[in-house]
Amino acid sequence: MTTRLLTLIIKEFKAIWKDPRSRMIVTIMPIIQLIVFANAVTMEVKNIDMLVLDNSRSYYSRELISHFANSPWFNSVAVVDTPEQLKQSIDIQKASLAMEIPPDFAVSIKNKTGASVQLITDGRQTNSASIIGSYATQIIQSYAKELSGSEPRLEIVTRNWFNVNLDYKYYSLVSLMAMLSMVIVLLLTSLSIAREKEVGTFDQLIVSPLSSTEILIGKAVPAQLLAWLLTMVMLAISVHFFDFPLVGSLAVFLAADFVALLALVGVGLFISSLCRTQQQAILGVFTFQMPAVLLSGFISPIDNMPVILQYLTYLNPLRFFLVIAKGVLLKNMDMYHVLINLIPLALIAVLTLSIAGWTFKSKLE
Repeated sequence: MTTRLLTLIIKEFKAIWKDPRSRMIVTIMPIIQLIVFANAVTMEVKNIDMLVLDNSRSYYSRELISHFANSPWFNSVAVVDTPEQLKQSIDIQKASLAMEIPPDFAVSIKNKTGASVQLITDGRQTNSASIIGSYATQIIQSYAKELSGSEPRLEIVTRNWFNVNLDYKYYSLVSLMAMLSMVIVLLLTSLSIAREKEVGTFDQLIVSPLSSTEILIGKAVPAQLLAWLLTMVMLAISVHFFDFPLVGSLAVFLAADFVALLALVGVGLFISSLCRTQQQAILGVFTFQMPAVLLSGFISPIDNMPVILQYLTYLNPLRFFLVIAKGVLLKNMDMYHVLINLIPLALIAVLTLSIAGWTFKSKLE
């Protein structure tokens, strides 16, 4: 049995390497996506274009405008003459923020009666509008503190744990490693049996001395090992090229990754057993991939989702693996909390592999 199984595993490795699509999935695609997405996938808002309607045209209004112009968040701060110009620029998305300063701005500051300004953000992009509004509020509060000339009685000192400089790349790199390894293992496993059916060698595989369990193991092991190896490569790239702080145990992370990939191998084999062509298998992977990413907590917190979707996330292996990956790599999470997420991950792996095995056997019969 061992010899037959080893022969099938070696044959599968060779089939993956000879197939141009599979070879690209294993070598080029994940590295390029990691490098590109690490710089592109971010929730930060920078290079903001701003317009100002300065009805005051005073020293105080010019000082306020200069605070915005000197901020690292803003790319350009231009002054316009009419409200129509403000409205038009927001409508055509030429500017993300507009500010109108009233005529009595300087007088109100001198009389200490309280001055006001109007901030206008583009609500079509709700997340960006909220962040830009927060930036603008901080700048205005800082300017108001300078005008008052008094130090606050209570000084708040903020200390950020686990990501001192709030570098968003650290968060996105962990998530990208998890999602790219998911895509790789799903594509390789889903294409494996579908490839055999498409080229006409699946019937030969069935009549061979191999049992259905041996066939599934032979198809699963190469994809599992390749995806696991690529996770190590992506982690090495993150540490050496993006200065990713590897805080926790590498062994714990790789063990959790191995279990998570097992769960995804079951999903890929299930998709592959249902499909007759590689094109159908790729479509099946995309059908699973998008809900898995959306329900993983990467884009929006799970607590913000409807209750029924929160329960549905317990069937998503990516949800538990992201918690372990971020906790271990960024926080050095203790083993108790690792096991709380690793045990459900192992149960999902058992479930998906069992379903894949049952589906494959039923298709053979």
